[in-house]
Amino acid sequence: MDKTANKPGRAFKVSPMAKSHGKDVIRIFNHYVMHSDAAYLEEPVSRAFFDRFSDMAQGYPAFCAHTQQGEFAGFAFLRAHQYLPAFARTAVATCFLAPEHTRRGLGTLLYGMLFEQAVEKGVATVLANIHSANEASIRFHQKMGFAECGRFREIGVKSGRVFDVVWMQKFL
Repeated sequence: MDKTANKPGRAFKVSPMAKSHGKDVIRIFNHYVMHSDAAYLEEPVSRAFFDRFSDMAQGYPAFCAHTQQGEFAGFAFLRAHQYLPAFARTAVATCFLAPEHTRRGLGTLLYGMLFEQAVEKGVATVLANIHSANEASIRFHQKMGFAECGRFREIGVKSGRVFDVVWMQKFL
């Protein structure tokens, strides 16, 4: 499935996330582990960590994107908020883009596709949890219609710095 992001001249090919994407997914995720607050881990993960992502996304929409030239550009998936039937209508979003492909409409494209399939699955609410220092992600989620619904104060530590986790919510 070819989809074009919002900005002119920026086209991406989006496909369902598959095992063949594992190396690229982990490469992008590890970039954020090492160079930002977006991923909560402090040490890079191995290719085997992709299996955890796959397991979490089981039964939910999950996508990977490539440029028209074939360069891996990012991934996004939904997962269960809780594995109890009472919470079947609620999912949690995860999205990581290669740094050179941020602010080009790709996140908007991937989230749009996730939301469309989420509604078909019966999901009515999507949550996102974000490191409080990740202001770009908070702004992006606000742009996508999320609103802050909670904040867990001083519950995380990365690189010796204590941080809050901001929870945001979007009704579909």
